Amino acid sequence: MTTAVNETGQDRKAPGRPRSAQADEAILDAVLEMLSGGQSVAAISIEAVASRAGVGKATIYRRWPNKEALIIDAVASMKGPLPVPAGESVRDDLVMLLKASRTGRSLRFGQATVCLMPEFLKDEGLHQMWRAVMEPRRDVMRQVLRRGVASGELRADLDVELSLLMLNGPSMMQNTFQWNLAVPTEGFAEALVDAFLRGAAA
Repeated sequence: MTTAVNETGQDRKAPGRPRSAQADEAILDAVLEMLSGGQSVAAISIEAVASRAGVGKATIYRRWPNKEALIIDAVASMKGPLPVPAGESVRDDLVMLLKASRTGRSLRFGQATVCLMPEFLKDEGLHQMWRAVMEPRRDVMRQVLRRGVASGELRADLDVELSLLMLNGPSMMQNTFQWNLAVPTEGFAEALVDAFLRGAAA
């Protein structure tokens, strides 16, 4: 598990042979398609992933040490690279970060995250791996909030960790579950940030 948390599929290299980006994408997409289709982590096998992706098992094992690491990397691939805030306006940065969670891959494979949630409750190791993937993204928003406090844009007594929940929770519920159909998708990130700032602004 430690290896899986500290290494992502983007970092591992095949010994003596160049990586194939096309093979990587096919493997990760195969995992996401299986998860989106409702298959549990236990039901997914390296053999099944290899067959769906059109590669050999050895190709997968050269890239990932075990199934859990592969699954976490597949879900992390939906998020894309870490967003980089412009650093000029707390509001603009928060809106950008919330919008960045809705990538083309995340919309295509959104059900994968839903299907993994029960797995996190059953498997603490898998949950810890997912937290390790998500923490750098949370930290980007955390730094924006701390910068806002330091610059005087946000309240000096702002609870940064609670603010992270207040911003990310509704965003996840709407993006993943379309929790409230009465809330329009267009302009959602802006409306959420503005509602938050009404209480958080200095």
